[in-house]
Amino acid sequence: MPKVTQEYMEARRKQILDAARRCFLRDGFHSTSMQDLFAEADLSAGAVYRHFASKDEMITAIVEENIREVLAMVHGVAEHRPSSSVGAMVADVLELVKAKTLEQDIAGLAVLAWSESLRNPSLAAQFKDLLAQMRLDFAEVVREHQKSGNLPREVPAEAIAATFVCILPGYILQLAMGDLHGVEGVPDALRALWPDTAAS
Repeated sequence: MPKVTQEYMEARRKQILDAARRCFLRDGFHSTSMQDLFAEADLSAGAVYRHFASKDEMITAIVEENIREVLAMVHGVAEHRPSSSVGAMVADVLELVKAKTLEQDIAGLAVLAWSESLRNPSLAAQFKDLLAQMRLDFAEVVREHQKSGNLPREVPAEAIAATFVCILPGYILQLAMGDLHGVEGVPDALRALWPDTAAS
């Protein structure tokens, strides 16, 4: 029997998750059956079950991937905090989310997952951890700007960071609803409201 490579296993897993994303976006989590997933992936039940024991496992895997992607975006942008304003940093994150939504509709999946988290404690815990990490990342940036006088020092950095993080779900919701026009000027508005004083 030929040996199955890790690359093959990863490619098959991606094939299954890509099919699951299409099904979930088209029909929702609960209206999608395992038979729908087999057909969409063009694989046998055995091939799918080799990677995922249930639909819930697929949902969790997709949410974990999306969470890692968004968190990586925040980390990547936050690493450039010495040369960027807070407004520019938040704007960069929003633009990355929009690009990923146009490519993979992560906004639509995010809204589905938020709804699912109301009944799934494991997903709720994942979202709680994600938001906590985002607030930590943003708070570090806020402290830098408080030291330089670009943001008020009398307000806790954590509170300012939480305020910026609250912008993200509203932006994602409008992207998921297809309201690209409604959010078109948001990144530019953030850059204007909190300009990069070091560059001026």
